[in-house]
Amino acid sequence: MKNKGFAKHYYLMLLPGLVWLIMFSIVPMFGILIAFQDFQPVDGVFGSDWVGLENFSYMFDLTDSKVIFINTMRIAVMKIIANLIVPVVFALMLNELRAAIFKRWVQTIVYLPHFLSWVILSGIIINILSYTGPVNNLFAAFHIEPVLFMGKPELFPYLAVGSDVWKEFGFNTIVYLAALTGINPSLYEAAALDGANRWQRLTTITLPSITPTVMLLLILSLGNVLNAGFDQIFNLYNPLVYSTADIIDTWVYREGLLKMQFGLATAVGLLKSVVGFLLITCSYYLANRFTNYRIF
Repeated sequence: MKNKGFAKHYYLMLLPGLVWLIMFSIVPMFGILIAFQDFQPVDGVFGSDWVGLENFSYMFDLTDSKVIFINTMRIAVMKIIANLIVPVVFALMLNELRAAIFKRWVQTIVYLPHFLSWVILSGIIINILSYTGPVNNLFAAFHIEPVLFMGKPELFPYLAVGSDVWKEFGFNTIVYLAALTGINPSLYEAAALDGANRWQRLTTITLPSITPTVMLLLILSLGNVLNAGFDQIFNLYNPLVYSTADIIDTWVYREGLLKMQFGLATAVGLLKSVVGFLLITCSYYLANRFTNYRIF
């Protein structure tokens, strides 16, 4: 009886989280009905006309829909690759530092951007790269023509990926530093006695030891292929770069809320959610298959 009473406390602790999950994640799913309607706010969900799959067929006929899917996948895949390589390299470099105080200072500095919102960071980036900003002023000092960075479609995907890496690589490094601390120091001592230099110890001990962690994070990140980052893109892009910067989430925002094409926008969002769910399921299977990672 005492154990049952103790378990009740755990259920009470879970209650606020369950209420939040139901109210903000499950109840709003009722809105997917709009994807199959010619939704009119005046008539509501129950009064609007049903159109079946018409919104989906119209979506696939639009040229814009193809562009936003390509843009989303391009930016998302580039982010996945960059946010995997840069934190690993930085963690390896940081792990080689012997000055503990300097190491802590470096960690603190690179972690800071993670805790700033994209509203703040986008303003900083736009000001730095503006036509009269510090970068173009530096170009002018070397008699180089100023560049309209935020107005060039061909540059925007790389600016988006670079700024995302700058914001997150310090925080992502924590996982790899934790993996590095789990390596048995005796392996390095034995390699040093055998005459292995630092590069050989890195390639034969360090990298193979953290490879399972790298593979796990890579596989789990596959579920984010259709998430290119609404907050970042929305705060950075402008009409000049829509051709390469417009992603699913920003397009849904403009079509659904600004142009009030609620049915079409909901259809696109629903398709993205279904594909994302399938990708997450596949990534979980692969993680379990190759790295023995399980949630339940």
